[in-house]
Amino acid sequence: MAENLIAIFDEVVARNPGETEFHQAAREVLESLGPVVAKHPEYASAEVVRRLCEPERQIIFRVPWTDDQGRVQLNRGFRVEFNSALGPYKGGLRFHPSVYLGIVKFLGFEQIFKNALTGLPIGGAKGGSDFDPKGKSDAEVMRFCQSFMTELYRYIGEYTDVPAGDIGVGGREIGYLFGHFKRITNRYESGVLTGKGLTWGGSQVRTEATGYGTVFFVAEMLAITGESFEGKRVVVSGSGNVAIYAIEKAQQLGGLVVACSDSNGYVFDEAGIDLDLLKEIKENRGRVSDYAQRRGSGVRHVKDGSIWDVPCDIALPCATQNELNGNDARHLAAAGCSIVAEGANMPSTPEAIEVMRGAGIRFAPGKAANAGGVATSALEMQQNASRDSWSFDHTESRLGEIMRSIHNRCLETAESYGQPNDYVAGANISGFTKVADAMLAMGLI
Repeated sequence: MAENLIAIFDEVVARNPGETEFHQAAREVLESLGPVVAKHPEYASAEVVRRLCEPERQIIFRVPWTDDQGRVQLNRGFRVEFNSALGPYKGGLRFHPSVYLGIVKFLGFEQIFKNALTGLPIGGAKGGSDFDPKGKSDAEVMRFCQSFMTELYRYIGEYTDVPAGDIGVGGREIGYLFGHFKRITNRYESGVLTGKGLTWGGSQVRTEATGYGTVFFVAEMLAITGESFEGKRVVVSGSGNVAIYAIEKAQQLGGLVVACSDSNGYVFDEAGIDLDLLKEIKENRGRVSDYAQRRGSGVRHVKDGSIWDVPCDIALPCATQNELNGNDARHLAAAGCSIVAEGANMPSTPEAIEVMRGAGIRFAPGKAANAGGVATSALEMQQNASRDSWSFDHTESRLGEIMRSIHNRCLETAESYGQPNDYVAGANISGFTKVADAMLAMGLI
């Protein structure tokens, strides 16, 4: 890291104590920016990097609600509006017990660059709560969402901040949130939330977008060397929306997906994951262990161990942050894995990335590879603004175009800064320069 950037990083750590995920995300970006600030001294003189590392607004609030027994429960809500130089804040809401300010800031910081890479006019933000929707009744989830929106509505709007879903926030939660926003504002402002139902302003492909987009990005990586998914052995961690639709698109393109996982282990299916069965199990809130039982012989459920022990050509970490460590990366390299693309946000540790680079594994960071979700959210905003609705095929085609553009932009930027084929450098520099130029143009914001 360049000396002037080390000082900025040290300041980030000092100003945000204990927020380890945010520190990790900031370091990963700042390590790429040395050549940029050397080439563009105007960024340094205007303190663009320092300003970019400080959110424009951080909102923390109390969320009281009652459970089905009438007992008062209490959670904490967050919205970090990180940067709006390119457009209204855009980023998901995460409901999970692990959520705290550091997680939300790491996700919001990543969102700045991811959103910039899409080429669409959206800024970066993230939010959520330490509320856990697992095991809660629909009525409990509704009451929580209504209490959450009672505070959040003051800060959002189609021209201000447009949240979407993330872990723990799906169609049910978005419906309750939107319904309460409409009730307390007396406005049917479709563009205030994305991930809505198809019958009331939602977009085709939104559910599939992150997983599909990750696979589209990998298809571009393969095409450079004249390859395709055909016959490639693929491992996908997770079994939520991102993982399921990454599996679906990889299979459609000819890949053999042999493993997926959840928090209780992974399942290995040598014949290839039966996607219809997996979808049925997950729709009924089942586990991958249920998949192994129902699929029968030839399928193993491994409770202890790492999914990255399964030999593959392509690895797609689609579960959660820091799930793939240095030891996992060494296993992948030893087994001949050639590509790792992040479907989740920051699922690879810094050590894992270093190991992969050293082993010659082509690595696509999440801010580039999983940008399909937010890109399709922005397409939903576009449809809402024009009171329009697009077909599945048209929206998927637009998604494919955006992912190809992101891939090419990463490669071209990396090449122009003397780091050919480095997707990390290309994504960080391309996203940063777009936001930095907008910040310079707008003065001291």
